[in-house]
Amino acid sequence: MFNKILIANRGEIACRVIKTARRMGIATVAVYSEADANARHVRLADEAVLIGPAPVRESYLLGERILEAAKQTGAQAIHPGYGFLSENEDFAEACAAAGVVFIGPPASAIRAMGSKSAAKALMEKAGVPLTPGYHGDKQEPGFLAAQAEKIGYPVLIKASAGGGGKGMRRVDRAEDFEAALTSCQREATNAFGDDHVLVEKYVLKPRHIEIQVFGDKHGHCVYLFERDCSVQRRHQKVLEEAPAPGMTPERRAAMGKAAVDAALAVGYVGAGTVEFIANQDGSFYFMEMNTRLQVEHPVTEMITGLDLVEWQLRVASGEPLPLRQEQLSIDGHALEARIYAEDPDRGFLPSTGRLVHLAPPPESDHVRVDTGVEQGDEITPHYDPMIAKLIVWGQDRRQALARMRQALGSYRVVGVQNNVEFLSRLVGVPSFANADLDTGLIEREQALLFPEAGEVPGDVWLLAALAGLLREQRLAQKAAAGAPDAASPWRLLDGWRLNGSAQRQISLRMGEVVQDVGVTPARGGWELTLGAQRVFARGTLGADSELMAQLDERRLRAVVVAASERRQVFFEGRSWPLCMVDRLHVGGVGEEAEGGLRAPMPGKIIALIAQPGVPVDKGAPLLVLEAMKMEHTISAPGKGVVKAFRFAPGEQVVDGAELLEFEKAE
Repeated sequence: MFNKILIANRGEIACRVIKTARRMGIATVAVYSEADANARHVRLADEAVLIGPAPVRESYLLGERILEAAKQTGAQAIHPGYGFLSENEDFAEACAAAGVVFIGPPASAIRAMGSKSAAKALMEKAGVPLTPGYHGDKQEPGFLAAQAEKIGYPVLIKASAGGGGKGMRRVDRAEDFEAALTSCQREATNAFGDDHVLVEKYVLKPRHIEIQVFGDKHGHCVYLFERDCSVQRRHQKVLEEAPAPGMTPERRAAMGKAAVDAALAVGYVGAGTVEFIANQDGSFYFMEMNTRLQVEHPVTEMITGLDLVEWQLRVASGEPLPLRQEQLSIDGHALEARIYAEDPDRGFLPSTGRLVHLAPPPESDHVRVDTGVEQGDEITPHYDPMIAKLIVWGQDRRQALARMRQALGSYRVVGVQNNVEFLSRLVGVPSFANADLDTGLIEREQALLFPEAGEVPGDVWLLAALAGLLREQRLAQKAAAGAPDAASPWRLLDGWRLNGSAQRQISLRMGEVVQDVGVTPARGGWELTLGAQRVFARGTLGADSELMAQLDERRLRAVVVAASERRQVFFEGRSWPLCMVDRLHVGGVGEEAEGGLRAPMPGKIIALIAQPGVPVDKGAPLLVLEAMKMEHTISAPGKGVVKAFRFAPGEQVVDGAELLEFEKAE
């Protein structure tokens, strides 16, 4: 077994590998970019080496720099995590040449499965069922369009070297094919350095089911059952679970055998995942093989009781697989939710900023949180915006769902937009609860998942005001305790006045709604007035912003986080981002520059699509912005013309930057 390993990755997967290595008594070396100098994986590792500036092409993708760090620190092996260099055959070969063990499959297996088209040709020879489509080398747009017509719409264009939902477009009409192909190839080039694509039949109402396989250097290979990853947005997984609902033993055995056959066909070693598209009738097609550990591997660990990172380390050091196929079994049901810094109400646009408040649910035997950040850390525009993975286990799917709902209800994030409430709604919709699963579930359930914003409940305004008053009281008492005249009545701040009690007003805002809460000090608390409602309020505010409130005879529990002028209220499984309003401030909230369109996040201009002065219709694409490894199209807000672009392709823009001047038609 190794004495020291280097982890060529960052974020939650680097922290995850460190955890297992530490349990096994193996020292760890982290690598980091300048943007990650204070990252959690750097703090957790035994050693850390700076490898370059923030851009991944100048740091985490520099194989030679990472190998240099391994030699410098005496690491015997490199764990690549997922993404970055994990499926790079050149890096695997460079490790072997340098005498450093690559904790993953041989370069030949990565190469065989790295090209989706080549992999499908190999799988066809191995007898693994394939999705109808074109997987060849001819890449002329006209030829590919003709293949799409032959296959029949809808089709899916996929980057041959891709993964993670990048370089992938569904096309429903022939007239949309060329634009989708151009965008797909451009994104594939930026993400993988390869614009080669394949075109496949888009299976209507498909399920995405993957099989976890594991091989060793002694010719053994097993499958560790399946995961259902059907719930996706923009071809990226949101919720994963194991085992797959409705899976029969016969179908599991058939898919497991196909996955093992695929792995054996390329002499696979280590952890890998064979992904299938499955029809509702139970038929399935090989989609691709990911030659690495998957993001969603924890659900497999939860139902098998195994540590897959430990298996990786043992297999890479030359040991045989710890268990045979007949020794593996499924225990219970597990779900994983990916907590992202993103705004579901704005097309899941990534969000950046400091995690002012981060309080995940407490971990236990049935609740697990894998994260690469802590409170106070930054979510930057340079990398994937994942905050954490929340994993729960139950004796059956119903119990796992209940525990997931409870865990999400107690997950609190302040400082960046996030998808926690969206996930809470998602696990609660009838189709997911009843396991009516397919990759279009989120689009199908738009009405339930994206409800119109309702009125803020009155209790929320009152709780925010009460928390603010309790904070003021606590600060005043702290200041008085250290003052020489601590007993002075002038320091009581109890609202006493010569001719009656003091009255004041607290103003709060959410969106365009401003609400005033009247405050009158009373014995032991305050009288709060909200419209025609008047209540006596008192309570205690805990160190972690937990509020125990009493409004008249009702006792309520909430969390109210104060960050600058924001008052984030977590109450009854929801959260409300309120802001304090200074009534004495002159001036309004910042508005969009008239006639301009602003960047929804920091990023880089990839392409200018519209022609200045040429009329466009509402929704027409104007330019493409790349941020957090994904392309985002800025569209026309109405009929009109682009008067001028403010940036050229390749230029970086900050959040809120005016991208172009747009003139609406009369």
